[in-house]
Amino acid sequence: METRSDMALEIHLEKIRSAATAETVTDALTAALRHVRSGTGGRRKGGKRLTELLGAARASAARAEEWEVVRSVQDVLHYTEGRLLRPDYEEKYRLRHLDHAPRDRSGLDYLARTMVAMNEFWCQEAESHLAQHPGAAFEEVMAHMRRIGQDARFTQAPVEDPARYRIPRGAAELSAWTERVLSNRVEIVDPAEAARRIVSSPEALSVLAADEDGRTVLRAAELQRRAVHLRELRRVAEDAHASEHALQQALKGMYWVFGGRFIGEAQRRRLVPGDEVDIPLIRGDGSLQIVELKQAAAVKLVKGHRGAWVPRREVHDAVGQAINYLVGLDENRERISAEFGIDTRRANALVLIGHPLSQPEIDEREINDALRLHTSHLNRVEILTYKELIDSAERALAAGDVM
Repeated sequence: METRSDMALEIHLEKIRSAATAETVTDALTAALRHVRSGTGGRRKGGKRLTELLGAARASAARAEEWEVVRSVQDVLHYTEGRLLRPDYEEKYRLRHLDHAPRDRSGLDYLARTMVAMNEFWCQEAESHLAQHPGAAFEEVMAHMRRIGQDARFTQAPVEDPARYRIPRGAAELSAWTERVLSNRVEIVDPAEAARRIVSSPEALSVLAADEDGRTVLRAAELQRRAVHLRELRRVAEDAHASEHALQQALKGMYWVFGGRFIGEAQRRRLVPGDEVDIPLIRGDGSLQIVELKQAAAVKLVKGHRGAWVPRREVHDAVGQAINYLVGLDENRERISAEFGIDTRRANALVLIGHPLSQPEIDEREINDALRLHTSHLNRVEILTYKELIDSAERALAAGDVM
């Protein structure tokens, strides 16, 4: 596994260790720091071993109920995996400068220049509208500005006019109508994206509007397309060397694989500062379910304990990480609802982990039963193997069900 390890990570681990109180936690963080500093030629050492040591430190902090340390170590893990971007990481934990020094201004200056340019654009648009409609009321000007904002999603780069861009007026309304048609009358995986494509092609729009029987062909094509995607997902899931990133790429855009109660994915994966979920699913009632992806065939799921099968440490760590995400969503539910319109009060989590191929000596049903028994004692977290997920989706497709 390729991981990132650098000076910022080392400085942050040192800060976390200084803040920890339990001896077991400081010992675990010391082991991680020792590994980072064991690189040759002045380089910090990363790799799978670093991920394991950080996971052990996180688990140790959780047992000691040092939750701030748990969250900080989780951010370190996300940073090593490339899921927490360097500017966010360095600014959040003040890693580029001394604590009493001023903040780095490069990102701030870029944002400031962008905001100045945006403000100038909107002022010019408002003045232009008022010049054409001198008697326009405030509400009319605001409605005009909102329509431009919606149309901006369809900005074009005309070939005949280099270095300039064009916002086609009325494209958003046409796209909304097309999306509604596709959502209610034709089963396709991403009606919004299809609507954008159709809006840019009047010929395709006229054909769709005229052909009522075309949905049968589109439905068959969609079933075939989903079957191809499922075969590819199964191939990746059965590869013992497949990384979490490879599995995430294989699942990209496949929200339908999780069942018909989901209507899509949230546009933002980072709803809480420092926490970036793998797949944020939206239910029909607007509530959220997060999916935490772990490796598949590379992970052993259960072990024997007193004559029964019980989940291994990897499963417990994944569940703990999912619970940590849910805590963050609960603490920020009002801000998330106000800013993004997503209801996290009833959010729950699905941990997608492992594959029976990793333990061929154990009956698949016994593995599934052990995970279901463990899930039954959890409140808001479900555990599922990749094989169970894919098998369920394939049965739905075989029945002709476009979820």
